Amino acid sequence: MHVFLYALALTIGLVVPLQAAINNQLKALIGGSTVLAALVSFLVGSVVLAVAALATGQKWAGLANVARAEWWMLSGGVLGALFVFGSTLLAPRIGVAAMLSLIIAGQMFASLLFDRFGLLGMPLRDVGTWRLVGAGLVVAGVALVNFGDRIRL
Repeated sequence: MHVFLYALALTIGLVVPLQAAINNQLKALIGGSTVLAALVSFLVGSVVLAVAALATGQKWAGLANVARAEWWMLSGGVLGALFVFGSTLLAPRIGVAAMLSLIIAGQMFASLLFDRFGLLGMPLRDVGTWRLVGAGLVVAGVALVNFGDRIRL
């Protein structure tokens, strides 16, 4: 099962640049609005998720509990919208590789904090030396992706 989960994570990473490029093309088609391109992307995604929920027999009655959710429990949609909007805005301006390297660095640091402190109920995981070295290598990779062309050897 772990192999499948790791493969799924890699696949998600592989499609993020594709998503940014597709949304950028959609933006151009609909008149250059990053916000509207992100809206269309979310609408299509919502329809796909509704179909998947129907196809897999999800218990829709549980949605009634959303009315009792704390405000921050609903902020995932806001954060997803920021990601789709931001990647559609940034990809053509700074390049997909630069954008994603910075996103990955941000994800790495936030993930280490979630693991170390168990934020929002996430399981505690050790953040030892090798994980910190790995995060440092991510930072080095971000620097090389974004500024490597300025290095003269």
